[in-house]
Amino acid sequence: MALTTPVAVPYASYLRVYEPLAAFPEPERSHWARYARRGSLPGAQDELRRSLSDLLPVPPVVVPVRESADAFVAEVDGVLCVCPWRTRLRGWQALAGLGDELPAPVLDAAVPPVVRREAAADYDRWRERNPDARPWIRSATWHVPVRWFVLFADEEREYGKGADAGGAGEGVVLRYRTPMVQARRRVARALKVLREELEDSPLIDGLVDVGRWLEEFHPRSMVELDYGGLVYTIPEEQLASDHSAADTAEGLAALREGDGERASAVYERLTERWRAVRHRGMAS
Repeated sequence: MALTTPVAVPYASYLRVYEPLAAFPEPERSHWARYARRGSLPGAQDELRRSLSDLLPVPPVVVPVRESADAFVAEVDGVLCVCPWRTRLRGWQALAGLGDELPAPVLDAAVPPVVRREAAADYDRWRERNPDARPWIRSATWHVPVRWFVLFADEEREYGKGADAGGAGEGVVLRYRTPMVQARRRVARALKVLREELEDSPLIDGLVDVGRWLEEFHPRSMVELDYGGLVYTIPEEQLASDHSAADTAEGLAALREGDGERASAVYERLTERWRAVRHRGMAS
């Protein structure tokens, strides 16, 4: 049976980058150092609750008025690393992509055009002052993009009871974590194989985009793929048997060896797995 939770969570997955303190300029570096010493830090569920509470007013607050001063914190080989939430920046970017996900009447009812226009104007002004800004977190609803699995190996998979991102709370976790250098190396190898064996593929464009994003961060960062709220909608036995990173690696190996039939079979297995999850979203 499916896992349950008393908290209504969006069914989203996340790709996060945790950077060492040395990657941040002052005074932000000192802020994160003080922040990490706090006794209790907010976790992923706290971030979600705050975002959801902004949607309750009429009209909804689709983008926070101020940028978040919170982050997820992790220790990597004895080095403190942080992943800033940057909820304001992510809100602007998510709003810009809503038109591709929702029919116009639904979008207008959920987020009135005047609200979208004002948010877009605010974002344009902010981008003029912050042309190099980028988020530390990417998200996807009702699935995990196959291109994200390229960054990880099966032995980096963590599944079971544990703390959520930021070390807060206790629940079911399915995630992968890898050093930045490994993630970049795997992207480069995968792109080489795909470009040699396929004439054209959306996976190539997606991987190029992810690779460029990873290059924005400190080389000693950690990259994390977190199934997030998806663990509450995928049946437990399916979560336990989900080794999508291993499947992705197998498909790439088959392509490298010229075994197109095996590569197609692996790809079909992956797409069918995530198609079933996305169908739950359409039925909800």
